[in-house]
Amino acid sequence: MLNTAEFSDFLTKKGVEFSTGVPDSLLKDFCAYVADHGNDIIAANEGACIGIAAGYHLATNKIPLVYMQNSGFGNTINPLTSLADPEVYSIPMLLMVGWRGQPGVKDEPQHVKMGRINEAMIRALEIPYCILSLDMAEAKKQIDVAFDYMQKTKAPYILLVEKDTFQPYKLKSAKPDTFPMSRERAIEILLGQMTDQDVIVSTTGKTSREVFEVRVARKEPHHQDFLCVGNMGHTSQIALGIALGKPNKRVICLDGDGSFLMHMGSAAIVGDKAPKNLRHVLVNNGAHESVGGQPTVGFSTDFKKIAEACNYKNVFVCNTEDELNQTMPTFIQADGPSLLEVNVKKGSREDLGRPTVKPADNKTAFMNNLNG
Repeated sequence: MLNTAEFSDFLTKKGVEFSTGVPDSLLKDFCAYVADHGNDIIAANEGACIGIAAGYHLATNKIPLVYMQNSGFGNTINPLTSLADPEVYSIPMLLMVGWRGQPGVKDEPQHVKMGRINEAMIRALEIPYCILSLDMAEAKKQIDVAFDYMQKTKAPYILLVEKDTFQPYKLKSAKPDTFPMSRERAIEILLGQMTDQDVIVSTTGKTSREVFEVRVARKEPHHQDFLCVGNMGHTSQIALGIALGKPNKRVICLDGDGSFLMHMGSAAIVGDKAPKNLRHVLVNNGAHESVGGQPTVGFSTDFKKIAEACNYKNVFVCNTEDELNQTMPTFIQADGPSLLEVNVKKGSREDLGRPTVKPADNKTAFMNNLNG
């Protein structure tokens, strides 16, 4: 494993004074160190990272670092090919990509395909890359090669990072929790207010895992829930499509602050289409919790004003269990699209499991319920 501090300090010596990205579980230790010691921006999505990095290079003529999980690498294809590419503006940047779903390494279903085609995608983009070594001396040589290439060609270079590459580092700059309620408790209250005719679309990460486990604890079936194990940022649009396709079915979108921010323009489309049967619940803990707890701008963003500006019919905000219990009946019955922001603390149970139902089986049961 690489010493996280030593590796980061070596990048600084090579001239990397700025980084931006979307946190990744494979890179969480490196991301935490950069957050504590570097000049770093956590962006809304991976494509935006490329834009930020390009702007920084234009302003300083320095090479920035961009980090991400390979599941989000697809978001970078447009700006990599139409902005940073040598045949367009020719902008150098060092991309550090966490390799989830690497062939031969067990991982969750949503990472298997991207892991398998990861290298092929990079080669198709004609971007040189290497798999970052776990040996520090060799890793430094790889960085030297990367910087020699970027400085000569003014083009991007990619470091593919395998699982357990970096030694553990715990984030020290995390802000203390402000709100008393846990996300899982909020989900319990939400599901308790649903009828057996309602359906839910829940965002990726620990949110869907907790929905599944709450159902298990209550000995309830899972056919009302569409669990997004991947596709971060698209939860509300899946819910919108269902709501438009089933106007007589109440659809509850269970979103997170990182997911909402990733494609915030989707809220404008929800407001424009104005499905009366759509309820949008935003569980805000101000963090990318599933990948290391790095902060989002969730607590400094006025989601209420955003929803109102996007023509949501009703908007509610809750900070405690009592407020949520009191507000839920009104929220559920109000005409949609309606938004309910629930502010919660970070954290989850240490024994939190994962859905035991395969994604394809979840889809089939969910569709059978919708059309039954």
